[in-house]
Amino acid sequence: MIENSGCPLARSRTPASPRRRCAIATPLRSEAANEPKARGRRRSLQAEAAILKATLYLLERQPLRKVTADAIARRAGVSKTTIYKWWPNKSLVALDAYLAGMTEQVAMPDTGSAELDFTQQLKSVMAFYTSPLGRLFCQFLAEGQSDPGFLALFRERFLYARRDTARVMWRRGVDRGEIREEVDGEIVLDLIYGPMIFRLLAGHGSLSDRESEAVVEAVFGGLRRSKNGRRGRARPDVTVSGATVQPGVNPQEAEVV
Repeated sequence: MIENSGCPLARSRTPASPRRRCAIATPLRSEAANEPKARGRRRSLQAEAAILKATLYLLERQPLRKVTADAIARRAGVSKTTIYKWWPNKSLVALDAYLAGMTEQVAMPDTGSAELDFTQQLKSVMAFYTSPLGRLFCQFLAEGQSDPGFLALFRERFLYARRDTARVMWRRGVDRGEIREEVDGEIVLDLIYGPMIFRLLAGHGSLSDRESEAVVEAVFGGLRRSKNGRRGRARPDVTVSGATVQPGVNPQEAEVV
C-alpha cells in the first residue's frame, strides 16, 4: 500500500582512505571537497522531482501504455539514461509518481474516532480514484495481468504501503476500546476498501461521499464495542408483511401489528 516507497536507491560509496580523511580534515580542503558533491546531490534530487512531475503530467492526459520514457525525459528536461539509472522501466516510474500524487492528495486523519477517521479517509480516497490520475489504478492492475513482476512490485511498493497506513487508524481504534480487537483487522480493511475497488473496476455504482459514509457505517455496525464488551449495536426490528420481526425470530411466528 506505495513510508513513501521512494525511487532511486543510493549508491554505496567506498570509505575514504586514512590519508584522504586527514586531507579533508583541514577547513579549506573540506569546504572545497564537499562543495561539488553537495551540488551534484542537489542536481540529482532536482532531476528526480522533475521526472516524477513530468510523469504525473503525462499520466493525467493519456493512458499508461501511451506514456513513453522518451516523453518523460523530454518533459523533465533530462536524458533517458537518467531515468533508467533509477528505474528499470517506465511503468515503475509511473508507479512511484502515482504513489507520490496519492500521498499528497489523500488525507490520513486522526480525529480521535476510528469510525470518523475511516470515513474521512475513504472520502478522500474515492475522490482521488475518480480523478484522472486516480483512474490509473485500473491500468496498473491490467498491466500486472501480463507482467507478474510488475504486479508484485505494485503490491510491495503501493498496496502494502497504503494498507500499513490504514492499519494505523485501525490500531488506534482498538487501543481506544472503540473496536472489538478479536476481529481480524485485515478482513476489516478489505470490507472497508473492497466495495470502492469493486465499483471502480466494474463501474456499477457511485463513489460519492454518501457511499463512503454508508460503507464505514455498515462495517462499524459490527465492530463497535458496547459497555459490556459485546457488539455495540443490536439489529433493529424489521417489519415483514405487516409483522414486527425481532432478530432471531421466525417471520411466521411474528406478531402482526
